[in-house]
Amino acid sequence: MTTVDVLSMYENIAGLTSQMASAARLNDWDGLSELEHQCAVEACSMGPGPLPALSGAARQRKLDLLRKILANDREIRTMTEPWMMQLSKVMAAPRSGR
Repeated sequence: MTTVDVLSMYENIAGLTSQMASAARLNDWDGLSELEHQCAVEACSMGPGPLPALSGAARQRKLDLLRKILANDREIRTMTEPWMMQLSKVMAAPRSGR
């Protein structure tokens, strides 16, 4: 994998996580799920083994993209965790009449 490949992968993941955050804001859980799948496919595209070390401007761009990805992840979790808690409570509630 070249430096361009590495940065392209991080750019794609950053874009997908931005779209995921938008989907979460809109309560579009199906869209979020599909984007999550696309993000996993993109992350797996790097293949086995370590990524090449980056330096200079490329390293800084990678760090900026990682910060953006982490901020998107934090936003997504902030919006999805309450929903997941509600779902968990509903699923844990005893069923009557069965």
